[in-house]
Amino acid sequence: MQAALLGSFISAMATLLGAIPLLFVRRLSEGWKDSLIAFAAGIMVAASTFALIPQALEEASILAVIVGLMAGVVALDLIERNIPHVDVEGQPGRHASEARYWLVIIALFIHNIPEGLSTGFSYASANAGLGPLVAISIGAQNIPEGLILGVFLLGSSMSKWKALAIVALTGLMEMVSAVAGYFAAEAVRHLIGFGLSFAAGAMLFIVYKELMPESHGHGHERVSTYSFIAGLLAMVCVSVWF
Repeated sequence: MQAALLGSFISAMATLLGAIPLLFVRRLSEGWKDSLIAFAAGIMVAASTFALIPQALEEASILAVIVGLMAGVVALDLIERNIPHVDVEGQPGRHASEARYWLVIIALFIHNIPEGLSTGFSYASANAGLGPLVAISIGAQNIPEGLILGVFLLGSSMSKWKALAIVALTGLMEMVSAVAGYFAAEAVRHLIGFGLSFAAGAMLFIVYKELMPESHGHGHERVSTYSFIAGLLAMVCVSVWF
C-alpha cells in the first residue's frame, strides 16, 4: 500500500512539474509542447502493449481482457464527449469567464479518475514492477497536461501561484482514485486482470484521440514522430529495468 501511495503521488505531482516552467515564462513554443506530448504518447503505448496487456492476460481470461480494454476505451470516450477539457489549440483569451475555467478544472478532476484507477490496479497486480511502470507512464503524460492547463489558466488572467495550486489539486485526484483502485482490486482479486486491461484501453484512447493529433497539428510532425519513438524506447528500457 505504501508503494501505491508513493507511486500515485509522484505520478500526480508530475502534473505540477509540467507547469513549473510557467513560473519563468508564460508559454513554451509549440514545437516543445508537441515534442513533450509525442514523447508521452510513446511511453503510454509501450506501457499498454508491453506491460499492461501481457500482465492482464496472466491475471484473467482473454475475454475479460477484451471486455476490460473496450470498457476503458468507452469510458474515456464518454468522458471526452460529455465533459469539456482544455483547448490546446488556442488560448482562451483575456476575457475568458471564471465559470469557463472552473468548468475545465472540474472536467480535469473527472478525467484524471481513470488514470488514477489504472495506477491503483497496477500496484495491486501480482507483478511487483508493473505499478511503478504505469505510474511513470501516466506521470509522463501528466507533464504536458500540467503545462497545457497552466497555460490555459494564465491565459484566463490568473496569477501564476494560483494556477500552480490548481494544477497540483487536479493531479491529486489521481492519487485519490489510485487508492480507491488499489483497495477495490485487493478486495476483489479477479478484478485485477479486468482493471489492467481497462487501464490499457484508457491509455490507448488518450494516445490516439488526444496526444497524437495534438502533437501533429502545428507543423512539427517529423520531430514529434522521433519524439514518439524515443518515448516508446525509453519505456521499453524502463520495463526491462523493472
